[in-house]
Amino acid sequence: MSAKAKLAKESLVIGKETGGGQIKLEYSKLRRAVLTLRSLNHPLRKQMLTLMEDKKKITVTEIYDILKLEQSVASQHLAIMRRAEVVSTNRQGKFIFYSVNKKRIEEVTDLVEKLAQKG
Repeated sequence: MSAKAKLAKESLVIGKETGGGQIKLEYSKLRRAVLTLRSLNHPLRKQMLTLMEDKKKITVTEIYDILKLEQSVASQHLAIMRRAEVVSTNRQGKFIFYSVNKKRIEEVTDLVEKLAQKG
């Protein structure tokens, strides 16, 4: 088993021996959360999300035309946001339309607000 695969299966358990509440942090879930937050914390991806919100649904061609990007750059950033599930896709014929996954954004927002609260 590779080191990366082994780490993905590992978790950190806190409070196991103290008798208090036990907290289990699974590294695979932590990696997923980091991917999601990183997907939102990029100036170009923020512009793309704003554009999607304004247009409700948009193709990659429209995105790179409006933002004056190379097609490959737009596609790479969309792929990052798709993996993080912050955008949704809908195929209509030969076109793929992108839109903001508001449910996922709300989940992330709720989590960030909880983390930002003083203990």
